[in-house]
Amino acid sequence: MTKLYFYILFFTSVLLSGQPSVSEEDKLYHAIDVFVANPSAKALQNLTDTETEFWKNPKSKTKEALLAIVVLNCNKAYYENQSGQLEKAIKSYEKAWRLYQKHHFKGYDIIEYCLKPLGNLYTILGDYDNAENTIKQYYFIADQEKNEPQKVAAILNLSNVYQNTGNLYKAIDLLEKTIQTEKLTPTQKGVLLNNLGADYFLTTKSSSAKRTAFEKAESSFLKAILLLKKDTSQAETLSNSYRNLAKLKIEQNELAKASDYFEKAKTEFDKTSGQEPRKKAQLYYEAAFLSFKLGKIKEASLNISAVFKTLLPDYSNSKSILPKQNSLYAETVLLDALDLQAAVYLAENQPKNALKSFALSFHIEELFQSLLVYENSKIVTQIRNRNRTEKCISIYHSLYERENKIHYIETAFLLSEQTKSVVLKNRLHENTNLSREEKLILQQLQNWNTVILKEQQKLELANISKINEAIKKQNELMLLLKKNKSEDTNETNTTFDLQKLYAKLAQDNAVLTEYFAGSDGIYNFTVENKTIKLYYISPEGTGFTSLMEFIRLFNDPNAITNNPQHYNRLGNRIYKYLKIPSTGNDKNLILIPDGVLSFLPFEALITKESVTTNFAKMHYLVNDFNVAYNNSASFYVNSVPFAKPKKTVLGIFPIFENTDFALTFSKNELQSIRKNFDGQFFENSNATFSNFKKNAVHYSILHLSTHASSGDLETPASIKFYDQEILYSELYNLHINPDLVVLSACETGIGKLYKAEGAMSVARGFQFAGAQNLLFSLWKVNDFTTSVFMDDFYTNIKKDQSYFEANANAKRDFLSDPKIPNAKKSPYYWSAFVYYGSIVPAEKSSNYIVYIISILILIGLFLIFNPYQKWKIFIKSLKKQNTEK
Repeated sequence: MTKLYFYILFFTSVLLSGQPSVSEEDKLYHAIDVFVANPSAKALQNLTDTETEFWKNPKSKTKEALLAIVVLNCNKAYYENQSGQLEKAIKSYEKAWRLYQKHHFKGYDIIEYCLKPLGNLYTILGDYDNAENTIKQYYFIADQEKNEPQKVAAILNLSNVYQNTGNLYKAIDLLEKTIQTEKLTPTQKGVLLNNLGADYFLTTKSSSAKRTAFEKAESSFLKAILLLKKDTSQAETLSNSYRNLAKLKIEQNELAKASDYFEKAKTEFDKTSGQEPRKKAQLYYEAAFLSFKLGKIKEASLNISAVFKTLLPDYSNSKSILPKQNSLYAETVLLDALDLQAAVYLAENQPKNALKSFALSFHIEELFQSLLVYENSKIVTQIRNRNRTEKCISIYHSLYERENKIHYIETAFLLSEQTKSVVLKNRLHENTNLSREEKLILQQLQNWNTVILKEQQKLELANISKINEAIKKQNELMLLLKKNKSEDTNETNTTFDLQKLYAKLAQDNAVLTEYFAGSDGIYNFTVENKTIKLYYISPEGTGFTSLMEFIRLFNDPNAITNNPQHYNRLGNRIYKYLKIPSTGNDKNLILIPDGVLSFLPFEALITKESVTTNFAKMHYLVNDFNVAYNNSASFYVNSVPFAKPKKTVLGIFPIFENTDFALTFSKNELQSIRKNFDGQFFENSNATFSNFKKNAVHYSILHLSTHASSGDLETPASIKFYDQEILYSELYNLHINPDLVVLSACETGIGKLYKAEGAMSVARGFQFAGAQNLLFSLWKVNDFTTSVFMDDFYTNIKKDQSYFEANANAKRDFLSDPKIPNAKKSPYYWSAFVYYGSIVPAEKSSNYIVYIISILILIGLFLIFNPYQKWKIFIKSLKKQNTEK
């Protein structure tokens, strides 16, 4: 009682004497101390309430108090990460980093307590661009502060990003140089060697020198173990090295050795305390995978259940093996466990249950996609989905062969369709649905990305400070975008209507063939007469090798002209191999290529082999069908009417006279188009990117006759204007809606290839900007023959042929032109340009509108002069007109 009385008296005297109350930052640090002393869900809520109360105070915040909020969010994020709440942890770290940057704080180790864990979490969730940016940013800070341990940590984590994005040789180069040049402690070297071994191991999946890669991987792991054993604090990394060796031995089918290494891994893992749930779950998953490989199916199932119990609180109450969909969240361990459970079901001959497990995996992939901002990260995560889709298609194919139920084939087709150009579809959805502010942020993000790419292309001369500043700006914009992002922006997936596809194909007198290029073969879905047929194309034998040989023929004009008979045989072999529909009642063919088939000129395939050396007399697919390509069946079905009532052309003709880049016959092309169409034509020094941007929205056809490049693994695809070279991604912000874009330049449809998403090409840049119909090239085109082809193409358009018919007929015209010699009639010269887009005639949209307006005027006149008697006569005459048409 005496003590209590003392405290009451003390606080009363403080208040009466007017002493200052406890400062805001002191309250915040006290709340943090209480939370750290006893972290729990309840304590976390109390900490969150303290922060909420802080922001309610209308008084201006001191820098000290705001720094306390940074510390609070870092501690909050650490606990959220430990308890498996990865998304919440990322948001808390992002808030801390945003405040830290905004107020230019010092004196707090933001790298150790925020940026390192944030970069790792981005990597775990597949947000690789954000991960790379964050890691590079704290590397730059650590380098300035000469903090060597943090620099090494940055290199290690950056190699993880490269590893996950498939840039294995980039990761290997980074790690090897660091090990050779930096002064490292034995522990640091051991950790880096472990990562290096993982990179070597992953190269065995695609490397021809598998044995050497396996040897390098094993050597790196063993060296890492020797170094890490000496440091008792590295039990977890030592466990990882043993687990990596176990994976390596599983791949080599040395399962006894794999089991020995895994037992050592578990021993080391058990030495670590306070492991977060996802790391425990990861160990259970690897145990399940090893058991599955050993044929111990029951043991594998038990370990998979342990994964679900560890990561899903309500799973223990479930009677089903599979978790409930509404309990799942974006977590790669859950994803791997569900895929493995599907494999278990298949081993137990339960294909339908396997499909249910895969369906849950697809749901998690959708959750991952909703968290991503950058295009590259979205594309990379789609690769996982592709592998899963291939397995599902294979299951549906087997079920169809067993039960002969067409809905299996239809479902397989819908799955294939869901993988097509997902990122492009999302982008076009964003163009329609995002707020003006969000669009502006995305545009600025893209601009800074261009600055980074162009500076990186300077290699040794690149300005590192400039790159870092651009990354910093990108990071700030990304955080702002995440903060303001609309709730409905990710709801892009709508059910594909098969009946609508059947009806449109019947209306267009067309057959559609969609390909799915998987790891274990190619699937051909042919849609015709309101049915879908599915063909499996095996990679075994000479078929795939012949396909690649055929595509390579177009790298050199002489490869075909020197041996036309070889071309004839090979072209017919590929035609049969790809199971292309033969001619029937339909005259139009819609092709949805995939993988390397995106680089194949289907129209130049040989439908009937002959011994002729006369290129004009060969039997090409273009003689049987008018061919139009598309990125997906949904793009074909949902193609919109042409926007411009009159055909006008914006022409860009840099020509590059008196330079090494001169395009002499580009002038012929210009004169031919100008002869047929009104428009605006920029030549030589007037053919600038600025003039193109200013005028692009005003014309129905955009024609660019210039140089372009497909780039390579490091350099993006680009197109030349007179004043500058523009990367394909710089075109994203144009926001255009022409009826047609014609890219009369080399390799405009070629770029770094991603299965399903397509090539990162100049054509893709225009598609992202809003162009739905494009004519572009698949290889280096000849200046003269291109001008001849374009003359025929535009002449055909002038005759009111639809764009895709004009393309097909221009090729036929080229082959039948007596002025062109046989050598120049090689498919190399006439089949380079492919048309992607709608097959609706351009004139229909404007004529249809005029037709409707005319009807409305006539109706008005009839109602005015004789509202009753003449109405019946009008209806009869209208019916008669429609019948005659």
